[in-house]
Amino acid sequence: MNLRELVSALNDFASPALAESWDNVGLLVEPSPPHTVNTLFLTNDLTEEVMEEAVQKKADLVLSYHPPIFAPLKRVTWKTWKERLVVRALENRIGIYSPHTAYDAIPHGVNNWLTKGLGTCTSVPLHPSTAPSSPAERTHRVEFCADAEHLDAVVSNIKDIPDISCLTTLPARVEGEEQTRVSLNCSQKALLEVVALLSQNSHLYHKTEILLLQKPLLAHTGMGRLCTLSEPVSLSDIVERIKGHLQLPHVRVAVGAGRTLESPVKKVALCAGSGSSVLKGTEADLYLTGEMSHHDVLDAVANGISVILCEHSNTERGFLSELRDALTIHLQNKINVIVSEKDRDPLQVA
Repeated sequence: MNLRELVSALNDFASPALAESWDNVGLLVEPSPPHTVNTLFLTNDLTEEVMEEAVQKKADLVLSYHPPIFAPLKRVTWKTWKERLVVRALENRIGIYSPHTAYDAIPHGVNNWLTKGLGTCTSVPLHPSTAPSSPAERTHRVEFCADAEHLDAVVSNIKDIPDISCLTTLPARVEGEEQTRVSLNCSQKALLEVVALLSQNSHLYHKTEILLLQKPLLAHTGMGRLCTLSEPVSLSDIVERIKGHLQLPHVRVAVGAGRTLESPVKKVALCAGSGSSVLKGTEADLYLTGEMSHHDVLDAVANGISVILCEHSNTERGFLSELRDALTIHLQNKINVIVSEKDRDPLQVA
């Protein structure tokens, strides 16, 4: 499959628009075209060891869940390991693509996979995503009424303002008089100019309505998950379930104030990776994530919420096997999709 065609298919699987604004997702390294992809190589973290594995397995594109290029690179030399990744990729004509938080948000993504370790439950996003392209890039709607004497001049001036769309006029009757209702969508910056223009015509301005355009929420899509178990189980049972799901011999547990390992757990708030900002303030019996700061753990415990920490990438990596199967189907078996055998969390229990 041609690289551009494959990237388009990957973007259809999980739109980069669902990623967090601070993230760096999509195609990060592109060999000179044309570039055909026969083998897609999946990894959670693209380390130098994993890159050498990709080279040995003749990968044409590496899908690295975490973006190996995050902070801007000022040069590409052999000096730092991240620069060396780019050098090795280009030398071997290997592209690099990263989905990161787009895969956190989608209904069939990382957080959904993590919920499967809890047992039978229902879940909803903690922070729902909004439709990325609706209503376009405009943030406000302005509506006002004008009589025939002023209509043409006002509409003409408004059309000169950048970032105006959906400008419509409809007949209207206001206080028994025939007038025209003008409606338009605009950006935050354009709104200031529209209001300034209308304020020069007080007979228009006092009839003006300004509406904030809210993008619709996407079902089952967003950051984190709040899970309600079908039956409450003890904290100790949840610990064992999570260890089994993540195939870990150990996890770290902080027991909430007034609770014990035998206390029932009904509601679980979870977030793969680093969950402090996503989980903070959520009412639940348990927080499940990869890592949290010491003080955020103390806050949770003081509020009677237990915490399970599994190390950052341990809450993500197991998803790759499920992803391999899903992408194989999504790409109609046109690509050989394989998972790294060298990829692992850098932290171990000694």
